[in-house]
Amino acid sequence: MFDFEQDRIVAWIRDGGYASVALQLPEGLKVRAAELSDEISERTGASVAVIGLPCYGACDLYDHKGRFDALVHFGHSPIPSQGDDPTVLYIESRSDVGLGGDVEDAISGIPQRIGVLATVQYLGLIPDMVAILESTGRTALVGEGDDRICHPGQVLGCNCSAAEAVLGDVDAFLYIGEGDFHPLAVALGVGKPVYVLNPITTELRDMSQMRDRMLRRRFAAIESARSANSFLVVESRKIGQNRREEADRICAAIRESGRSACRVLLDEINPDALAAYRVDAYVNTACPRIAMDDSARYGKPMLTVTELEIALGLREWADYEFDQIRPAPVRLS
Repeated sequence: MFDFEQDRIVAWIRDGGYASVALQLPEGLKVRAAELSDEISERTGASVAVIGLPCYGACDLYDHKGRFDALVHFGHSPIPSQGDDPTVLYIESRSDVGLGGDVEDAISGIPQRIGVLATVQYLGLIPDMVAILESTGRTALVGEGDDRICHPGQVLGCNCSAAEAVLGDVDAFLYIGEGDFHPLAVALGVGKPVYVLNPITTELRDMSQMRDRMLRRRFAAIESARSANSFLVVESRKIGQNRREEADRICAAIRESGRSACRVLLDEINPDALAAYRVDAYVNTACPRIAMDDSARYGKPMLTVTELEIALGLREWADYEFDQIRPAPVRLS
């Protein structure tokens, strides 16, 4: 079960005197949206509305100003480099699951020096995992990320700086969580083995094969784009994904190579939004995972910023680098 901290939300709304409140939830938590809306409205008397737009992270924070007095954002932690807004409350929706007794058996084959990571819902399990690892004679380290990361050991789909912080002192990483989205970012970003421990099933998986499959797909996309004469450079309006300076830089690099670059500013990036543009390839400066995880949905090569550099001959494939979003994002006016 995930903790939605209803008592804390109600107290915050009452203390702030907010008459209208928006609730923003990622897709996986929207199943609780109607229930939360009813409870919060009944207990506070505030007018409550659920934001029905897709939500991919705190980088996708809804701009509630002028429509609502306050915003409650569920399922993600704040991104420190985006600044602090007192009218936004983050509810991380931490899981209450514990580590089962068979975890020690599950991790018996992993290396001796381990970096411990987690998605925000399972950050509370990191101290227990460190204790288990150390009880087996291993060294366990938890890194501090950059200003895009709120908690030690936390991983975002676009930022694995908490892993980078201890990269030279570990042989591999152990990620606590479900799914592949976050640990794949680590596997692509650090160049060392990454193991995923599902805290619910205690299943342990090695991300190496998935990482290799992704890199093969990325190599194919880059090779397809090498002959492109025209590029569409995609820039996001979302506060946590806007990289205006990167878009400036790569547009200049494309033009310096004798090719054309058209720049487009979007809220939602999807095949329909790009279909009208007559170009040979796309370059995405927003969330890098759009280019990587969703590439099969696009009829033309979709590259990240670092992959474009390879396609233009400014970087070698041997120097492939996962395109991370670093602090601080550019605030749109």
